[in-house]
Amino acid sequence: MINMLEPSLDKLPGLARKAKAKNQKLLAKLKRKKPKDLDSVVSDLHEQVFEEIDCLECANCCKTTSPTFYNRDIERLAKHLKITATEFIEQHLHIDEDQDYVLNHAPCPFLGTDHYCSVYDARPDACRQYPHTNRRKFHQILDLTLKNTFICPAAYKVVKALQDIY
Repeated sequence: MINMLEPSLDKLPGLARKAKAKNQKLLAKLKRKKPKDLDSVVSDLHEQVFEEIDCLECANCCKTTSPTFYNRDIERLAKHLKITATEFIEQHLHIDEDQDYVLNHAPCPFLGTDHYCSVYDARPDACRQYPHTNRRKFHQILDLTLKNTFICPAAYKVVKALQDIY
């Protein structure tokens, strides 16, 4: 079983920074030679981690970063908010350096003080899937996973456990 007591959110950036080189080396190795069992191993680790971690106690992803908004996300949220897609974009989004729609600012304007999402049923796909540690073809998002270790205690724990396995 994975020890869920660490990292605390205030220690996470330092721990992720300290582990970055080791994690980069591991993830590069996994990218070069993808283990046949990688998806099932990561899926099992995801399940173990989320038996202990409650996103509502953290919400660091919502406090610090923006998901990428695709057209289907914009349409779904605009409909949910009873505004047009254009109004949603004008009120909440801008295009970043990667030419993606992202939130104008963090924390997310839909995050409540109780860490609940006011648009949960209509949230973007990126929010639904975050931190992406239970997806198939995990080897395709290893770079993103490394970035997520600085934001999400669950992603950090999954990668830390991968160190022990591979």
